[in-house]
Amino acid sequence: MGKDNDPRQGASAVLILRLLQERPMYGYLIAKELVKRSEGYFDFKEGSLYPALHKLEREGLIRGEWQVVEQGPSRKYYHLTDKGQRALKESAKEWLAFSERLAQFLGHNEPQPAAGGVS
Repeated sequence: MGKDNDPRQGASAVLILRLLQERPMYGYLIAKELVKRSEGYFDFKEGSLYPALHKLEREGLIRGEWQVVEQGPSRKYYHLTDKGQRALKESAKEWLAFSERLAQFLGHNEPQPAAGGVS
């Protein structure tokens, strides 16, 4: 399966919403947290992360707010909206059901080793 068919791309929204459920974050921090928490499995580059953030913002699931920081350039922090919270709850349920059924179908009940990151 090539990069264009990588299932990790489809999971970007639920991953981003889940992180923002904890606290507001800016894009670079979101990317770093995804890599850290997934041990490198979810490694979204700017070319896929920022379009995903803009789409979530257009859909009203997150809202961006520019904040001035003492050192360095201003950063756009993303916040989870109430609509985003509801979408996260539904998406998480759907992804859990999907992953359980897929593992069952493939005859695997144990986690498999991680493959390379998403670009």
